[in-house]
Parts: sequence; structure tokens; C-alpha cells
Amino acid sequence: MENGKAQAANFPFCTIEPNVGIVPVPDPRLAVLSAASASKGTVPATVEFVDIAGLVKGAASGEGLGNKFLTHIRECDALVQVVRCFVDDDVIHVAGGVDPRYDMEVINLELALADAAQVEKRLERLTKGRSKSKEEVAREEEEAGALRRVAAELDGGGAARRVALSPEEQALLAPLCLLTAKPLIYAANVAEGDLADAGASNPHVAALRAAAAQEGAAVVVVSAQVEAELNELSAAERADYLAELGVGAEDGGLARLVREAYAQLGLRTYFTTGVQETRAWTIRAGMTAPQAAGVIHSDFEKAFIRAETVAYADMVAAGSLAAAREAGVLRSEGKEYVVAEGDVMLFRTSA
Repeated sequence: MENGKAQAANFPFCTIEPNVGIVPVPDPRLAVLSAASASKGTVPATVEFVDIAGLVKGAASGEGLGNKFLTHIRECDALVQVVRCFVDDDVIHVAGGVDPRYDMEVINLELALADAAQVEKRLERLTKGRSKSKEEVAREEEEAGALRRVAAELDGGGAARRVALSPEEQALLAPLCLLTAKPLIYAANVAEGDLADAGASNPHVAALRAAAAQEGAAVVVVSAQVEAELNELSAAERADYLAELGVGAEDGGLARLVREAYAQLGLRTYFTTGVQETRAWTIRAGMTAPQAAGVIHSDFEKAFIRAETVAYADMVAAGSLAAAREAGVLRSEGKEYVVAEGDVMLFRTSA
């Protein structure tokens, strides 16, 4: 993990300030395209992870370090809850024993309590003073109705993501950045020996998966210890180490976690490639060609004319963009084109 080596220590609350890590997105297609274009540089897409202090029972009322650090992740797109699924008497557990279901329930309750406080404050503001125009009054009443439904779900021990909201209601509640409204991924933290079978023989992972299934959440098996060791190795050494553990180079815990984050957030990848650089770009599913161009630079979206586009498989089969053009598989797409996963694109603009 680049730009963010988190502190790890065998005592509770070793994390005080949030750790931010920039993680390259593993994608073997990038190297293939770079080789085909004889690119001087190769730039992967990245994901930013924000690691905050762990929560304990009673954090909302000040236990442990409290939940003041939750503000650091309110603007994140998704939550990853790391749950201990390994037994080691030399590694302290703040609750005294390994119990994934208990751990996840504690954290989810604290997140819900934090959200409930946010919702209550917002409802108080809405009821104290009404705006004058009929449109503003109607908008505030719609927001208050949505907030009350969310509050009822939170009071019952649920999560905001379970409440069916219209697109308009979602937009009204978006500024609150409710934690329990975000997609949730559970990262089962296991010993290195459990990576090869993705925790299939680990009873703690099984318990976590069963609990996560009840709320429709995803589970990814990782080993924090292995990831820390991989961070100290070269690319070749990482592949050798993972092979010794019986894990493929693209099946390490961090790679799995990034892929699941992409899936939960509905993200897609497209590529640009040439002699100077081959690069992966991240977009939302459903984005059009001009919007994808805008990810590179906002001016590209405004000045968009067309996109020369070829599917990744066709590009590899042809061997280069020039060959793809000669083979007739390089298409000219306009403003309405919805970018597909793995598209290789060259944008034409008016400036």
C-alpha cells in the first residue's frame, strides 16, 4: 500500500490519527496493453483506503476512544469492516476472545447510533424553522419524512441502507453522509494458512459469512499479516510468496478486497494507451463516452467530438490500435455511447 503504512501493534487503539493508503488496482490487462503499445509508462487505477481507530461497545457514549473518528470516513464511498477470524493467544482481543458475530454487531450498533444522532439533529433543524416558499416547505417535508423512516430503522437496530428511498429522497439525505447507508464489506482477517482455501475450513469465517448473508453484505478473506509482509517485497517476490501460500498472484487478500469494492460501488475500468503511457481509468457503470473523457479532464467532456473505441479482447487480438483500425474493430462512438468494461479509448475533442 503506497503512501499509507498503517501502524500495527499488539495493544488496543494503536491507531489514533487516521491512516490513508493509496492502493494500485491489480489488473493484468494493463501490462498487456502497455507491451502492445511499447509504452514508456504504465499507470494503474488506484483506490484510497482510510483506516480509523477501532470501535468498542459503548463508543457512542465515550468508551475506548469514542466514535469521534467516524467523521474521517463519512465521505468515503463504502465501508470495510475488518473482523478478526484467527486465534492467537499472543495477540490481544479487546473483548477477551475471538467472536466475529459479536464484533460485527458491536461495530454496526455504534455506526447506527452515530447515524441516529445525525438524523435527530437534522430533524430538529427542520422542525425549528420552516422556509417561506411553498417549494422549500415541500422539500423539507419530504426530507423529514425520509429521515423519520431512517430513524425508525436505526432505532430497531437496522441500517439506513435497508430503507427504500426514492432518488429524490436519496439526494436530500446525501449531505448527511450516513455511515449505515454505505455499501458494507466484511474483511475476514485470517492467519496465512487460511488464505489458500479462502477461509473455507475456518469456523470463524463461516460464522462471519452466515451473519453477513443475513444482511446481504459481502465477505472477503484477507490476512493483515501477509499483506504487511507483501508490502516489503518486490513484485516478483510477492508472486513467489503468494505461490508458496497456495494463492495466485491476483488472488491475494488486497486484490480481492479491491475487486469487491469495485463490484459494490458499480465501478468500471477503461484504458488509454500509446507510446507515452498506458493508463487505467475508473468510471461509474453507465457513464457515457463524454463523461468518461471528463474523468481525464473536465475540458475533454465539454469539447468531446467522438471516441475511437475498441474492446480489450479485440485490441489484444489485433496487436495495436493501428492494427485494430485496419482490421475494422476500432469503432467511432458518439456522445450517447455507454462505455463498456475494458474498452480501450482514444478521445477526439474540439480543442
